Amino acid sequence: MKAAHFLSALAVLALATSIASASDPSPLQDFCVATNDPKNAPVFVNGKFCKDPKLVTAEDFFTSGLNIPGNTDNKVGSIVTAVNADKIPGLNTLGISLVRIDYSPYGINPPHIHPRGTEILVVVEGTLYVGFVTSNQPDGSNKLITKVLNKGDVFVFPIGLIHFQLNTGHTPAVVFAGLSSQNFGVITIANAVFGSTPPINPDVLTKAFQVDKNVIDYLQKQF
Repeated sequence: MKAAHFLSALAVLALATSIASASDPSPLQDFCVATNDPKNAPVFVNGKFCKDPKLVTAEDFFTSGLNIPGNTDNKVGSIVTAVNADKIPGLNTLGISLVRIDYSPYGINPPHIHPRGTEILVVVEGTLYVGFVTSNQPDGSNKLITKVLNKGDVFVFPIGLIHFQLNTGHTPAVVFAGLSSQNFGVITIANAVFGSTPPINPDVLTKAFQVDKNVIDYLQKQF
């Protein structure tokens, strides 16, 4: 009987461990350089064909241009330039990505989540007010954790949590950030809630946000 209980507990622990894995799975080969040419791609991994290793070159692991500021002329005043497996084919299966984020004065990277990646950010220029919100706590609360960052400061946003960055200065700001997935995903909260296609029924949002339907109608028109 004790052996049966032990085996059951072991099975549950093994299942929990597999579910708790928070990063891309480890590759089973040195690399899998992504290619759009299936003729020279004997393997298909992570939704991409892998180039024949004999045809791989240094260019498959290289990109340039992150020294060039992104265009922040938009409603939120920020732009994200991503370096992922689409930019560097050699990143395929390696479980990491890099982004450059540019902010105009008082620009914001609005509240969003990365469903598949933890983010570590370093400020290169400017001053940012950053933060994330915890998941629902047992008492129903959500804790806001914030920090003002200056040049050279580093901050971490845990996987799956709502987070944001605001440039609090009157000059442009720049950060670089690494993410623990080659396909970390982005869900911008306001866009997803108020700008989905088709739109969420206003009755749902009116009840959820406890506001008048006219407010929901106005917000949906902004997206």
